[in-house]
Amino acid sequence: MAMTILADDCTGCGACEAECPSHAIRMKGAVCVIDPKKCTECAGVADAPQCDAACPSGAIAKAA
Repeated sequence: MAMTILADDCTGCGACEAECPSHAIRMKGAVCVIDPKKCTECAGVADAPQCDAACPSGAIAKAA
């Protein structure tokens, strides 16, 4: 499973991109997107997804 960014809530600040240990997040236009093929939900690195913890707007959620 991977994390996802809710585009309507993303402010494009880039805080999540800087925290991603698997380099799965990048800017696309004015918002960030997560590559589900690269996202590991920080397994083996942290107890929780670091992007979610870093996001000031709460725009990150588990993908359905």
